[in-house]
Amino acid sequence: MECGILLPRLRPNHGAPLSSPIPSASLVPDRRRLLVPSSPLLKIQSQLHPRLSLSLEAPSATRCEAAVASTYQETSGTVDLDWDNLGFGLVPTDFMYVMKCSSDGKFTGGELKHFGPIELSPSSGVLNYGQGLFEGLKAYRKEDGSILLFRPEENALRLRMGAERMCMPAPTVQQFVDAVKLTVLANRRWVPPTGKGSLYIRPLLMGSGAVLGLAPAPEYTFLIFVSPVGTYFKEGLAPINLIVEHDFHRATRGGTGGVKTIGNYASVLKAQKIAKEKGYSDVLYLDSVEKKYLEEVSSCNIFIVKGNVISTPALKGTILPGITRKSIIDVARGHGFEVREQLISVEELLEADEVFCTGTAVVVSPVGSITYRGKRVAYGNCGVGVVSKQLYSIITSLQMGLVEDTMGWTVRLD
Repeated sequence: MECGILLPRLRPNHGAPLSSPIPSASLVPDRRRLLVPSSPLLKIQSQLHPRLSLSLEAPSATRCEAAVASTYQETSGTVDLDWDNLGFGLVPTDFMYVMKCSSDGKFTGGELKHFGPIELSPSSGVLNYGQGLFEGLKAYRKEDGSILLFRPEENALRLRMGAERMCMPAPTVQQFVDAVKLTVLANRRWVPPTGKGSLYIRPLLMGSGAVLGLAPAPEYTFLIFVSPVGTYFKEGLAPINLIVEHDFHRATRGGTGGVKTIGNYASVLKAQKIAKEKGYSDVLYLDSVEKKYLEEVSSCNIFIVKGNVISTPALKGTILPGITRKSIIDVARGHGFEVREQLISVEELLEADEVFCTGTAVVVSPVGSITYRGKRVAYGNCGVGVVSKQLYSIITSLQMGLVEDTMGWTVRLD
């Protein structure tokens, strides 16, 4: 569902700034105004821009309901970043979104706050028992200046699936999407220029309430922050080099490998650290039972190409159902490839014509070589494979609005 909401544009105010807070508000699809009931005119002071004002008018109807904190002030101006050399690291932005669940387990009253530290009890569920989930999606700037989101509803659905597994309440799909839109628009100056990167969006759901005995937390917080990013791997679209891990395992049957819980990622750090010290880009994990079937890379899904057939490990509870994975499958089938979701042995991997990874951060990352028990196999003379390049081009062109979206996957924010 496209909301079409925009945050207000600020203009210089040469009068004395006022300190009146902005009450909770609802946003409607108006291109220039933040709408606040019964507030004909308010003036606010920005920390970054000391004399700024905005007009506020009462709404007649609402589509996207998202409250604005009393501390909310929009910043203006440009961002002084080296967009051409933007890596994948945290760049603090202006605002984050915070929403807590009420006593009945429903989330209400979300608001924008200045990006910064949050307060948690030392006995919070997320700190003591790892009761937390996260998501990842991106916003892209089109050549006309508008902003596109890529399949945010899918992230909302995956969060809800994970929340059920972790005994947590979750925002509705509409609440999730509205919160993402609001956060992106509040930080719109941080969305990189077309072709220079994207705005990475990190929603978090955590047990913020205090708990001592092992049990679900009594309170939960939903939070979104954003950061402009470039490519995930330093190689960019250039091929990465993976090592197959046969001692450590990312997930086990009946565990939480199929949901995006925070604990899934801490467990891969040891193997990843060892691999990178040896010069590899990342680690490819095998199943924990027979130790011969592919699962996924530390934070990416894996695909192999043999002739006109593209194969990827089937989802059986130990592999994250990636949204980019799902999109690649649909796109590949639409372009004449046969796509199989099945068990893939190491032997099949080593005999493949081409291998690539997919994920929100990497989009599509070609694999130049795989090393398994000391044996190194290179693909396509260690260059970018034809299929990898084709699928990368199709997906990124959709995400950046360079081609018509016939799939209905993008959401435009004007």
